[in-house]
Amino acid sequence: MKSNIIITAISLVFFSCNKQKETKPVVQDIKELVFASGNLEWEDSYNLVAQTDGVMSGISFKIGHKVEKGTVLAEIENEANVVNTQTAREQLTISAENLTANSPALLQLQQNIDYAEAKYKQDKLQAERYERLYNKQSVARSEYESYQLTAENSLSSLNALKKQYAQLQQQAQQNYINSVGQLKNSQVAQQYNKVTVPQSGTVIDKQKENGDFVRKGDIIATIGNEKHIEAVLNVDESIIGKIKVGQKVFVKLNTDNSKTYNATIREILAAFNDRTQSFICKAAFDEPVKNGFYGTQLEANIFIGEKKNALLIPRNLMDYGNRVNVKGKDEYVIIKTGIISSDVVEVLEGISKDDIILPLKH
Repeated sequence: MKSNIIITAISLVFFSCNKQKETKPVVQDIKELVFASGNLEWEDSYNLVAQTDGVMSGISFKIGHKVEKGTVLAEIENEANVVNTQTAREQLTISAENLTANSPALLQLQQNIDYAEAKYKQDKLQAERYERLYNKQSVARSEYESYQLTAENSLSSLNALKKQYAQLQQQAQQNYINSVGQLKNSQVAQQYNKVTVPQSGTVIDKQKENGDFVRKGDIIATIGNEKHIEAVLNVDESIIGKIKVGQKVFVKLNTDNSKTYNATIREILAAFNDRTQSFICKAAFDEPVKNGFYGTQLEANIFIGEKKNALLIPRNLMDYGNRVNVKGKDEYVIIKTGIISSDVVEVLEGISKDDIILPLKH
């Protein structure tokens, strides 16, 4: 793709004589324009992609349909997501039951605690009884110490069981929290079976049909906002340095060459586009675009600048190396050029408006 420089003037007339073989340069105000091709795009356009693997079903939308945020446009049949959700829900029920005092593990442990408490009370009473007997010197010290040790062991066993009970409750709480999270994740994954519109707009492109198998990440459709139309322009790398944000653009759509739209450069993308072999500039229209169909091809002239009193000669009178044939000169004169278009050359140095330019020698 090549962008051309265009020179426009109010009235560009070269004075010629001798059957148009002699030409005099003209001095006029000129405008410098850069030509660029491109197409219409809708701002905020996005691809609606599959969030899971499966077979498409329930597709009823078509290109051009307006869709609202939250609308389900299709479904992806993925039974695994449904099964995972049901499994997670049942697991959550079990985890919730394990939190209650009626859970089998806690019931069993509570019975052990009750038994341990009864045993400790009995062992404590025996230890206290033998302590009184020992103080009266009615029993041997070894018997007294034996019952004291038995009571201490019973208390340690009871405390260990109570600690085990608290740990089991904590573990049940952790399992419950994990089950809640697993259910929520499974529900989110199951929601991916429904293809839902995240932002209102109009269907620009449709790439899948009922019965198609899709993988996660496959594009199902493209949706855009037709109320915000922009011109995407392909600008040659030799010209991109002259393009600035805020410059005026004159756009003609291929669908209606009779109408010229005014637009303004609003963005210059920093990266070179390998597909179009050009830099991309985006222009916002200054007025509503009639029938601004997405992808419509266009031609644009970007207004680069304006020069007063520019000295101009026809492009076909300049040879390679910027040489021109000036009347009265034995050799070609090398000129310094400014703007060069396919028809006109701006002369900065080398000749004056009074010189007469002859056709090139062949």
